[in-house]
Amino acid sequence: MAGDTALHICDSEKGDNCVVLLHGYLESMLVWDEFIPLIYKSIRVVTIDIPGHGISEVKGEIHTMDYLSDVVAEALKALSIEKAYIVGHSMGGYVALSLAERHPESVAGLVLLHSTPNADSDEKRKNREREISLIKSGKKELLVRTAPQMGFAADNRQRFSGWIEDLTEIAHLAEDNGIIALLAGMMERKDQNDMLRKLSAPQLFILGRKDEYITTPIAEAMVAAHPQAQVVWMENSGHMSFIEEPVACAEALLGFCCDRGTFTAATE
Repeated sequence: MAGDTALHICDSEKGDNCVVLLHGYLESMLVWDEFIPLIYKSIRVVTIDIPGHGISEVKGEIHTMDYLSDVVAEALKALSIEKAYIVGHSMGGYVALSLAERHPESVAGLVLLHSTPNADSDEKRKNREREISLIKSGKKELLVRTAPQMGFAADNRQRFSGWIEDLTEIAHLAEDNGIIALLAGMMERKDQNDMLRKLSAPQLFILGRKDEYITTPIAEAMVAAHPQAQVVWMENSGHMSFIEEPVACAEALLGFCCDRGTFTAATE
């Protein structure tokens, strides 16, 4: 339990520093299965099913980013982790930003992995409303058959077809009310750009040149607005560099979290 929320957590338990990996929308902690072996020998790794996805509990009609970040903070306390590097992929980045705002003492460093501090645009909110309508009308299949492949660069989709099938299955398994609660929470989240600029903890942006969700112009504008952040571009990735370019992504993450310069990710 994290507070009063039943939470699914996996903890490697060993390591001087700790990284918490927060997955994205329509995902679960299973997305990290092939990435963790690249980093766990160098750092303690904690993964969490964000409430509403995986097998963590669904609590109410809306899961705000503040509620989710409080759950993560409670999980850290339960694991006796005073500080951790928080890595948020896509939606997980929104949770990480809220954690940095509400519980800065818990954040050793913040990594936005294909995520932004921007609030939803009007167009994005309308898209989320359409997704809620699809689910409520029993057409979840249309959503989960489309979203996973869009996360990958167009020229990577055939090569990662197995992963796309796995992600489709993970999305299928998410409870409808959990998906709706997270969509509602993302729609109402606030802009976090000012908070991020004032945050004392070190920051890293990992961005994909072929990302169709956070396009290069949007990503470059974010980078320009945050000179305090380190930036690593994944040249051959869309929205899923920890799958598309896992070794390069792991080395960027370890170099940031372990503060030892260039790191070589484990390969066995």
